[in-house]
Amino acid sequence: MDATHNFLDVSRESSKHAYFMKQALLMGEKALQANETPVGCVLVYDSQIVGTGMNDTNKSMNGTRHAEFIAIQEMLQSHPRSHLHSTDLYVTVEPCVMCASALRQYQIRAVYFGCGNERFGGTGSVLSLHSDYAIDLPYPVHGGLFRKEAIMLLRRFYIQENEKAPKPRPKKNRELNTSFEGDAESFDYM
Repeated sequence: MDATHNFLDVSRESSKHAYFMKQALLMGEKALQANETPVGCVLVYDSQIVGTGMNDTNKSMNGTRHAEFIAIQEMLQSHPRSHLHSTDLYVTVEPCVMCASALRQYQIRAVYFGCGNERFGGTGSVLSLHSDYAIDLPYPVHGGLFRKEAIMLLRRFYIQENEKAPKPRPKKNRELNTSFEGDAESFDYM
């Protein structure tokens, strides 16, 4: 067998990844227009998009309605769960800990993301749930695809006012309460 058969056509692979990442960015743009945190993703099976998702946590008032879960739910309506083993995820932001764990349990084939998630990242920025050999099979992660575009989506979102956010209470004139009512020296844990 000729050794060249082991090499990928890099330009073809790059354009394929670029296409799917741009589709994820379009989903992120839709999320932004809907006043959601602009995370978008696509699931790709056999070179076809089989699921799309964007965050829906604000509208649904459900903290688990992340783009990844919505895309998986869409895919599972027309494909068996076993197809996830041969499915790649393209997502604008590194999956959070919750999503990274779910992707591990679903045994996703690979994850491609735009920018890291320094606060909640589950595939390297905070935790590395994708590569922990103590749980299900690991999956490869490739970050930095259209990183600047993904960051700009987030910046455009966070510069806006969030009308649904609770109004912060002013902290001036607050006093620290150091007394305890019913102060007991010992506790009975039975």
